[in-house]
Amino acid sequence: MSLDLHAAAPPDPGPPRAARPAHRRASSLTRLDLKYSPYVYVLPFFLIFAVFSAYPIAYTVWIALTDRSPLNPTISFVGLDNFVELITDDPQFWNAVVNTFGMFVLSTLPQLLLALVLANALNRKLRAQTFFRMAIAMPIITSTAVVALIFSMIYAKDFGLVNWVLDSVGLDPIDWRANRFASWFAISTMVDWRWVGYNALIYLAAMQSISKDMYEAAALDGASRRRQFWSITVPQLRPTIIFTLIISTIGGLQLFTEPLLFTSGSGGLSGGSEGQFQTITMYLLDVMNQRFRWGYAGAVALVLFLLIALMSTVNYLLARPISSDK
Repeated sequence: MSLDLHAAAPPDPGPPRAARPAHRRASSLTRLDLKYSPYVYVLPFFLIFAVFSAYPIAYTVWIALTDRSPLNPTISFVGLDNFVELITDDPQFWNAVVNTFGMFVLSTLPQLLLALVLANALNRKLRAQTFFRMAIAMPIITSTAVVALIFSMIYAKDFGLVNWVLDSVGLDPIDWRANRFASWFAISTMVDWRWVGYNALIYLAAMQSISKDMYEAAALDGASRRRQFWSITVPQLRPTIIFTLIISTIGGLQLFTEPLLFTSGSGGLSGGSEGQFQTITMYLLDVMNQRFRWGYAGAVALVLFLLIALMSTVNYLLARPISSDK
């Protein structure tokens, strides 16, 4: 008699029952990880932004709509009165705006042009190339107080180096702190000396990523180095130029330390005897700490924020066609 082996074989029990729930559990955890882990990774940034940026901005907006002052225990809602007074009936604020934009123009444009030229020179093969690249970074790590002290001595009225040079060529000395445009120039040179190297290093790093084949092809076509610079280097640096322009705009309109330390004697926030080099940030601190008008200072801060946003947008639109790579 033949035995039916297939019929006698026991049925396949299949995979263990405990393995299926574990597999499903692992799949669920994987899906949750893929779905929610990106939000967990970016959550610290938004928490820090909410605490140190969003909340201060919201608080500034609220305080600008009130008459908050440490001298007055009660807080009254005044609406837009602070902004109306600031724009229509505050000549000192507009004087600070003119000073800020004047020093911004005198410092930012030469600063970026010099940085671009300097980076182009350091991008070539030079002897002691590493030394020169490190040397331009020295002003960045120098204390602002030390820089202001040295430049204050250079631009001193009686024994300053610049007035000594002017006297040696037969020109009258200049009172750099009393004259409005002279003080703008002195403070702008201080800012330029400190930040030209910083921007030059940014441009130099961007130049290192430009393909050398483009320069070799241009050289074979007979293009000079100057032509290569304006036709290849500058267009390829378009994103970097826009970045440095916006960063310099933000820093230039928030100028504070250099003009404050340039002041001789007391009353540094006044920016000179007649406010000839008082910036918006100096005026903001003067309103808050000297006049104790915190609500009004909040309005000044918001107007400064809008000016920075407006100028950054304008500079971005101006830089796009100038350095377009199309």
